[in-house]
Amino acid sequence: MPLSDSQIQALARDAMQHAGAGNFAAAEPLFAQIVEARPNSGQALHLLGQTRLKLGRFAEAREPLDRAAKFLPRDVAPQINLAGCLSVLGEHAAALTVLERAARLKPGDPSIAHNRGRAFEALGRADEAEQAYGEALAIDHRLLPSLSARAGLLAARGDWMGALADLDMALTDRPDDARLKVRRGELLLAHGDWLRGLPDYEARLSLPGDRYVPSLPTWQGEPLTGKLLIYPEQTDIESDAAMRDVLMLARGVDATVQCADRLIDILDLPTTRRGDSLDDFAAAAPLRSLPYLLNWDLASLPAAGPLRNAERLAESASTTGDDIWQIHLAARLGQPTVMLLPEGRDWLWGPNDGVSPWYPTLEIRRA
Repeated sequence: MPLSDSQIQALARDAMQHAGAGNFAAAEPLFAQIVEARPNSGQALHLLGQTRLKLGRFAEAREPLDRAAKFLPRDVAPQINLAGCLSVLGEHAAALTVLERAARLKPGDPSIAHNRGRAFEALGRADEAEQAYGEALAIDHRLLPSLSARAGLLAARGDWMGALADLDMALTDRPDDARLKVRRGELLLAHGDWLRGLPDYEARLSLPGDRYVPSLPTWQGEPLTGKLLIYPEQTDIESDAAMRDVLMLARGVDATVQCADRLIDILDLPTTRRGDSLDDFAAAAPLRSLPYLLNWDLASLPAAGPLRNAERLAESASTTGDDIWQIHLAARLGQPTVMLLPEGRDWLWGPNDGVSPWYPTLEIRRA
């Protein structure tokens, strides 16, 4: 039975009340009834599409938003919401077309320019993406998403000074943003600026994610009356990354190293397994915090200690390869070793090729 105007008005009132209260699950079927009764109502289609976006039902939101954009060709909001929906669905070329239409309707809008940049970037058109982010920043020079996105593009093409300037600007408005700090820290560290980069890099410890943290006070470099535990942050202590960090960073401090079973009989220093009791320890620090806590720099790294069972180990160590734990083992054993590193190498290695300051017999080459 067709709905009367009064019934539609009542449905719209109830739907808007639910949506205003954030109850989009209750609002969605009411908007759907209105659209069924008034299939050519651009406003009803737009509200239905918006509600489905709020519910994360992007595939179902596409059709009403597409129709709303056609029925409301001079209204910028349906165009922007349709473009956002298309982007989430991976239809970046179609999203870009809609955003170009939105830009003509509302020229000088920084968010539209920014979203054009995102679409260009998703399509692999980096130069146009950078230009679009630049347009957004010319309108609003503190627009955080554009500063962050352009910094990534600039860093990718080797303009690390430009990327650093964008991150510095972003951090003037968001000085406590841990993600921005870590990005700036990694950029500085990758180019050898440990003095400025290491404090920023410590912000990683406040970010959510899979990271092992023992139930101990965090060591900040102060004198201790009890034992210090140093540990890899990786949740899988047997992983290649965790063993690399142990072999590379467990140096220069009087501490017990938490490490994989394969390294227990190798390291000539106190060790413990993950899962062993921590009752005897006063504090703990992640291995990747040691450069910051102990004021290391690439020009004055502490020497790596000797290894036990060196003769037996030498038979299985690799002497040429990627940044894997076997290469670290060979280098720790003093064997002439070559490590092949890609452009986006771990910041610990620094920016230069040649003899590594970490191991005197290790040569770094670009992969």
